[in-house]
Amino acid sequence: MILLDTHSLIWWVNRKDELSTNAKLAIAAETANRAVLVSSMTVWEIASLVTYGRIRPTADLSAWLAAVEGMAALRFVPLDNEIAVTAMTLLGLFPKDPADRIIVATAIKFAAPIITADRKIQPYLYVRTIW
Repeated sequence: MILLDTHSLIWWVNRKDELSTNAKLAIAAETANRAVLVSSMTVWEIASLVTYGRIRPTADLSAWLAAVEGMAALRFVPLDNEIAVTAMTLLGLFPKDPADRIIVATAIKFAAPIITADRKIQPYLYVRTIW
């Protein structure tokens, strides 16, 4: 089981060449088991990036999301109370970005490594990352 960070989901769907070799191998290994997790916070983050013009979707956002939701390999994980509390009580120093905190808390809940190139997440000692 693995969890995709927001940019990793976008790159896996639209620009696989942006992913590292390790990320591609980890995703490929988990797709057959439908063990690729995506936090619902990632959907919020993508919608906000599109809304504020930071990224341009390859299609209408709703159509793009519907296509992604239809991918058999993915399992979307909703934000629940456990994840919310964990996000606010992460051990050690961790950046305040709410999306990063919720994605990390989701990884902790499922004991899943995060596929991420994010240098704010990678050094965090309490979650495993793959890149």
